[in-house]
Amino acid sequence: MADNRSTIPAGFDKKTWDHKWGFADTQFIVLEDGAVELTGRRYDLSGYRMYDFLPYVESVLGVRLDLSDRLEEVDKKPVSDPNLNEAFCKAVESHFRDDQYTTDDRERLLHSHGQTTTDEVYRVLYSRLERFADMVFYCESEEDAQAIIRLAKEHDVCLVPYGGGTSVSCALKLPEAEQRMIVSVDMRRMNKIEWIDEENLRACVQAGIVGSDLEEQLAKKGFTSGHEPDSVELSTLGGWIATNASGMKKNRYGNIEQIVENITMATPQGTLEQIAALPRGSIGMQPQNLLFGNEGNIGLITKAIIKIHQLPEVTEFGSLVFPTMEHGTNFLQRLAHTGFIPASIRLVDNIQFRFGLALKGRSAGLSSLIEKIKKFYVTSIRGFEPERMVVATIVMEGSREEVSYQKTNLYRLAKDFQGLPAGADAGRRGYMLTYAIAYIRDFLSSYHVIGETFETSVPWSQIRQVCAAVERRATEQHQKFGLPGKCYVSYRITQVYHTGVCIYFMYGIYAKGVKEPEKVFGKIEHSLREAIIENGGSISHHHGVGKLRKDFMKDTLSADTISFLRELKKTVDPQNVFGARNNVFAEGSDSVITGGSE
Repeated sequence: MADNRSTIPAGFDKKTWDHKWGFADTQFIVLEDGAVELTGRRYDLSGYRMYDFLPYVESVLGVRLDLSDRLEEVDKKPVSDPNLNEAFCKAVESHFRDDQYTTDDRERLLHSHGQTTTDEVYRVLYSRLERFADMVFYCESEEDAQAIIRLAKEHDVCLVPYGGGTSVSCALKLPEAEQRMIVSVDMRRMNKIEWIDEENLRACVQAGIVGSDLEEQLAKKGFTSGHEPDSVELSTLGGWIATNASGMKKNRYGNIEQIVENITMATPQGTLEQIAALPRGSIGMQPQNLLFGNEGNIGLITKAIIKIHQLPEVTEFGSLVFPTMEHGTNFLQRLAHTGFIPASIRLVDNIQFRFGLALKGRSAGLSSLIEKIKKFYVTSIRGFEPERMVVATIVMEGSREEVSYQKTNLYRLAKDFQGLPAGADAGRRGYMLTYAIAYIRDFLSSYHVIGETFETSVPWSQIRQVCAAVERRATEQHQKFGLPGKCYVSYRITQVYHTGVCIYFMYGIYAKGVKEPEKVFGKIEHSLREAIIENGGSISHHHGVGKLRKDFMKDTLSADTISFLRELKKTVDPQNVFGARNNVFAEGSDSVITGGSE
């Protein structure tokens, strides 16, 4: 078991795992009677004895798990000696307090990876990373940001911004070919709300603030930002901007690009920002828009002015059961063009529907899952088939009148697609389940199960085609590599738009006995992304590109657009101080980035 540490900014007493996802009071464990339990009291799932958990996993993977055979986490994790630029180190020592920087091996390792399953987490837990940060610097102010950039320029050092460490796109994976000293710039000490404008509903917020901290501080004043990604407990405002993130309640509050009105970024060529935040402005080309999704390639985001909202008078959960995925998808398409879209609505396929039931504390055995489904009166009265029915989880927020209007019209519309109400409790549990998914990943990895999530945005017309292509390709790849059992593929529609949706896939394999399983998994995942692109999907909806999806940029942007971005990078950062090498700047691209080790 890994050591715990506090990664939350000052004022929090929450401990997180060193390298795995989430908080150290929370993990899935197997009890003596075979039930699985989520420890702690943090989540709705915590404390339940889940007897159907392991039978479900064994069923969908077609294997029998040996609970006595666990992968053992590397105890003393290897970390290479730091590659120190002595002149830079002396300059840092003279400019900053000694608690603002460190070359401690543990801190360097913690800042050398994100949360991509096989490329980072699996390797740090069970093998070895290829490249490590040489120093960690803790930024506390805009002046600190400008100073560390100036010193890096002067001494030819590479800087990599670090927020909550939750990236699942290999954006924090350090370039192996980088020969310069790499400094991870941890922004989480910049965690304050500088001011709140209650009349105009704006707040100026430092970029290192963690999402849950932001919401807690705003709530004390009666406000919310409304941005609630799955990683809200760990990720930061700067990270949301850098990845062009989306939250679960985007229908009401918008994606990050609709929430942020102004960004301040420190770069090697100076500070990028608008003079003042604007509700909207026709001011010519707006460079600020290029800062969304920058992925750490050009500077340090230090603060942003965001929209805020009065806390909703009412938050109400709900759920709907549909006989098939097609019925549910058609309902969503009609709903997307109405005036009563709830804050969040997510449609999960039958596999995830059954998984949700497996996480309830009930009697053991796969057959009990079917019995649970049959207990829904719809299977006997309406003729729904247990292995085809799906569920939509709903969150409605606003005034009592707004929520009442949404609820009445939602359920009325659902009837046109044979949708039936399934209760508020099912809606709440389904919504909260998203916070447990990464804990499930880490739990199952110790039993030789490797799993990952990935998402895409697709037009309405391509949903079935993309899903079918991923399912087909996964089966083909499973057979190609001769893997045991069968692959796990499931999906849910998490966001709806006027022209399409976000589809969130879950994929897993049983890898016991497989040579270099992380590499095999990576090859399969890459092939699944190829299938998505070939059938009309995008690289990503909200996770970003990083290094994981770099090969698909040519399918996303024209060659001239990529050249434009590279020239822009050279203008803002001619020495490649920010050498994270994400997106079109990744290693292996067909254009050399000037500066630094090259």
